[in-house]
Amino acid sequence: MKLQAEIGEKSHEIELTRNDDKVTAVIDGRSYDVEVSEPEPNVYLIKADGKVFEAYVTPTDRPKKVTIRGRELEVRLIDPKRLRGSGGAGEHADGLAEIKTAMPGKVVRILVEAGSTVQKGDGVLVVEAMKMQNELKSPKDGTVANVLVSEGETVIAGQALAIVE
Repeated sequence: MKLQAEIGEKSHEIELTRNDDKVTAVIDGRSYDVEVSEPEPNVYLIKADGKVFEAYVTPTDRPKKVTIRGRELEVRLIDPKRLRGSGGAGEHADGLAEIKTAMPGKVVRILVEAGSTVQKGDGVLVVEAMKMQNELKSPKDGTVANVLVSEGETVIAGQALAIVE
């Protein structure tokens, strides 16, 4: 599972692989092998290098508050797959819909211009992130009200790139 974690002003790329209670976490390219258990709801024991860390994670959705060793951190987790394909059928039926990027990257192609008519699922622009090009699609039928970026521009996770009305 690939995620992005925002802690304060910093963003971290995370890839998690789980095998029973063992977890391999690759964080910003550095690999960690840990054992994780949940002895009670929202309390996690993380065992790494002979040490045990207890983490309490608030049950609220966003942002999560994680407390480790008395230090509380606000963590916002972003699942790039969910951002790419999220939304129910009528979610943007009326009003404006923003097309956002799931991960930091670079705009490599803009496929439409302001005023273009698009159908739900039509490609609007292409962002390269982690050496992969991702075509961002219109979440609804409509007209491109505005393209907020230009080709070659570096963008951050969650940034609005275009608006469809």
